[in-house]
Amino acid sequence: MAEGLPRARLAWTWGAATAALAFALDQATKWWVLAYLMDPPRVIPITPFFNLVLGWNRGVSFGLLSADHPATPWLLSSLALAVVVGLVVWTTRDRRPGMAASVGFIVGGALGNVVDRLRHGAVTDFLDFHVAGYHWPAFNLADTAIFVGVALLLLVGGRRDPAGAPTSAARP
Repeated sequence: MAEGLPRARLAWTWGAATAALAFALDQATKWWVLAYLMDPPRVIPITPFFNLVLGWNRGVSFGLLSADHPATPWLLSSLALAVVVGLVVWTTRDRRPGMAASVGFIVGGALGNVVDRLRHGAVTDFLDFHVAGYHWPAFNLADTAIFVGVALLLLVGGRRDPAGAPTSAARP
């Protein structure tokens, strides 16, 4: 049991650090975009395939479930917070730092978008990639953190720790 406690503490540290990093970077870039870069709103070409723009996503990924109803931000935020709680509970049962870091990116990104929904009624998007006239839906660093977290989760989730190392609180 003595070995499990430091391992759990290490996992929590990795998870909390990645969540805090993802959240802080997301909120800082959104503040910069809203306060300085997009005042007034415009399209800023950066490369032949990348622009900075100002977009407001009232739904979830790719604008799904978007509605102008006043309860929508609260409903979507509640759903995101429920997912965050589930991920945090899962992290308490899996003591691998890589899993905790993966979940931390997802949690930090989700919380960044929740803050936007509650503050603005929509998520601030500003990264616009395009090719041959086709644009990927604009997104932000919270979305990127969620994507990176899920990708890492898929990579780390299938790997096993060295033999004999407990990875779950349910294991002896």
